[in-house]
This record gives sequence, structure tokens and C-alpha cells, in this order.
Amino acid sequence: MLYLLLQTMSKSDLTFRDSIIACKKCPRLVDYLLETKNHKSKNEFSNMDYWSKPVPSFGSIYSKILIVGLAPGRHGANRTGRPFTGDYAGKILYRALYEVKFSNKEEAKSLNDGLELKNIRISNSVRCAPPNNKPSNSEIQNCRPYLIEEIRMMKNLKFVLALGTVAHKQIIYSIGEKQNHFKFTHCKIHQIPNKKWKLVNSYHPSRYNINTKRLSYDMFLEVIRKLTH
Repeated sequence: MLYLLLQTMSKSDLTFRDSIIACKKCPRLVDYLLETKNHKSKNEFSNMDYWSKPVPSFGSIYSKILIVGLAPGRHGANRTGRPFTGDYAGKILYRALYEVKFSNKEEAKSLNDGLELKNIRISNSVRCAPPNNKPSNSEIQNCRPYLIEEIRMMKNLKFVLALGTVAHKQIIYSIGEKQNHFKFTHCKIHQIPNKKWKLVNSYHPSRYNINTKRLSYDMFLEVIRKLTH
């Protein structure tokens, strides 16, 4: 399945993907990825091989919608090698995408699960799993050029969905706009000057946000439905 995916990617997107996977800009994250690859923790994934590299985006570069999260989860995307695949937030995200007919399956389990996206590309503000899911400011800045390039490459963009404040700020920085002109507000759609696409905000569909009721599945689904307009 991964081979078939690579066969459909453009040369520029393949080069972009390879540059992300090979990135070693952040020493702390490089060390942490090595640690996760050799993880000794006893959990349900103990016998599995971990991807433990920077995680490239998922979906076509020609898509009209780009979804930007925070960073790969240690036992989610860092294990599977695909954004939001194999973790709690992914269950919420992919269920909603399937319900709105943006995908052919409602679950994301592995690179070989047959999941296909329709007009959606999924990325992260930081491409490496950070300790405690908290990247440093310098790590966020180091990863920014990849988002700048990704947005530039996506010529058909209609919406960019920011999942959380870090993603929102990273997007605003990436397009050279001022943060105080675009306040993060759940379910808000921002008109971006001189851009053909709009920025949409949502709380991140993390386990914490769902458990504390800051975000519900119905609230999140409402945001995803806005991307169909």
C-alpha cells in the first residue's frame, strides 16, 4: 500500500517527503526518537517496530484542504509513520472525516490499512514526536520551513484547518501575517488577505480536550462540515 501511495506522488512531493524524513535539526528530538525506537515500556505496542522518524504528511499535495495538528504522538504517528494514525485523536479525526465523506474508512490503524483521503492532506506543526507532547519554541521554529513550503506547494487550497493554538500560530507565522490580527477561536473561519484559502480553527481532538469536555465529537464534526462549503 505504501508503495502504491509513493507511485502516485509527484516528484516534488516525494522530494519534500524525503527531506522531512531525513531531518535532524533538533538534537533533543533526534535523541527522543532513538529512545522511542528502542523503547522498553510495557504496553500494548511493546512488540511492535516503531517508525521513530519525522512523520511526513498524509494525502495529496493537490488537495483543497490542509489539516495541521500539533505533533506526532509517541505511540501514535511516531509508531505508525502516518499523522493521527493509531492514537486517540486520530479516532476522532478520521471518524469525522469519514462521516463527511472525506475518506473511505473511519479508522486509521497503519500505513497498510487501505485508508484513502479525498481532497484532504494532513500534517503537523512539528514532524517529530516531542517528549510529553510538548515541543520547544526552537523546535517549532525549526519545523516551520516545512509548513511554509507545504502551503506554497498546495496550489488548490481552499481551507487550512488548525487543530489547536500551536498549529494556528504556526500557520500565521508561515504566511507572514500578524498573530494579533487572527485570534484563535474554536469554529471560527478567518479570511486571509491576498489568499485564495481560509483558515479554520478547532480545538485539538485530544483525549484531554474530549475528557474535560472542552471539545465534544459533535463540536468537532461541526468544524469538519464547514470544510465542505
